Amino acid sequence: MIHHLKGKLVEKNPTHVVVDCNGVGYFVHISLHTFSKIQDEENISLFTHLQVKEDSHTLFGFQEKSEREIFRLLISVSGIGANTARSMLSSLEPVQIRDAIASGDVATIQSIKGIGAKTAQRVILDLKDKIVKIFGIDEVFVEQSNTNKEEALSALETLGYARKQADKVLNKLIKEQEDPTVETLIKLALKNL
Repeated sequence: MIHHLKGKLVEKNPTHVVVDCNGVGYFVHISLHTFSKIQDEENISLFTHLQVKEDSHTLFGFQEKSEREIFRLLISVSGIGANTARSMLSSLEPVQIRDAIASGDVATIQSIKGIGAKTAQRVILDLKDKIVKIFGIDEVFVEQSNTNKEEALSALETLGYARKQADKVLNKLIKEQEDPTVETLIKLALKNL
């Protein structure tokens, strides 16, 4: 119903923004990912998803169209509501969620607060084919780089580094490097940690 909003940024918080569109203020729920992308500028443009329930109309906003797409896919899974999907997009980058689902990485999905093993498996089971089809991901590439990443992450944890911090560094390195080996990932990660 409401595809996007373009207007003046009136209020900005980690969980929501208020956007003034020609005198009408829209209260829009956002993820931490979108919060980090929004610059403190006067005018703002957000892609939106309107959730209509018996007792409420709730507007969710996204800086990127791809994040909204992942949000919509997540809420299509039984047992995942809009707030859980927003929490997932606040815990991990949308691309991390997308890649974890495409490669069947239950551990990454389960690392999100409030997501148990069964829910993580259901998310992957329900969305894997859709994610691969929509985003045109090559499953084999994602699978292989994920295995290398997991081995490197395990090694870094053994060396005493925090999983979350090491994971973040490794994800950045995987984007920068073309087909990195486990050794390369560990060496570069050690320089960045």
